[in-house]
Amino acid sequence: MTFQNTLYDITRTINNEIAVWPGDTPFHMEVNANIAAGSAVNLTTIHLSSHTGTHADAWWHFSEDDIRIGAMPLDRYIGPAQLISVTRVAGGITIADLGGVDITGAQRILLHTPISDLDDNQWPDPFPYLTIELIDYLADHNICLIGVDSPSVDTVDSKSLPCHHQIRAHRMANLENLHLRGVPDGRYELIALPLRLEGACGSPVRAVLRS
Repeated sequence: MTFQNTLYDITRTINNEIAVWPGDTPFHMEVNANIAAGSAVNLTTIHLSSHTGTHADAWWHFSEDDIRIGAMPLDRYIGPAQLISVTRVAGGITIADLGGVDITGAQRILLHTPISDLDDNQWPDPFPYLTIELIDYLADHNICLIGVDSPSVDTVDSKSLPCHHQIRAHRMANLENLHLRGVPDGRYELIALPLRLEGACGSPVRAVLRS
């Protein structure tokens, strides 16, 4: 008997047009060597923020007293996950927005909002974000990672970043800027490992769901 797995790529495409956080480093790629021009290889250099596109935050990103992305526990980013569609287009996502979905044993929760329908070069304004109520509820259900398709788990103008800090308080990880368009709700295996960047506050990831 053979088994066939379906892979869903839930990563935003990084190119020179991708929308970045206002004021952050825009992505740029340059070609340093080109086979067509006589070089032995094609060689490119990339310039980007550690929060470009689909990415993972390190706890040090918002807390001076915690670890950076190269030391984040990898077990948070790989394993069982549940994808849940949420219709909210702005404001805080609540427990009620989950629609009573049973998340027992899910371990990781990914929230699919209308933001996933936007193109990679379009900045969402407004966008939905997490709430303390929801984070605590997920923590009570032993969730170790929360993924959102919004640029942040907090509001765009937040300075205190309460949701980031509450995620850290529960020792959960978070993913931001997922691209969940066309992926059915349900249970999957998530693979979204950050790069081993020593000293960095975050890392782009190649996030996939495997049925």
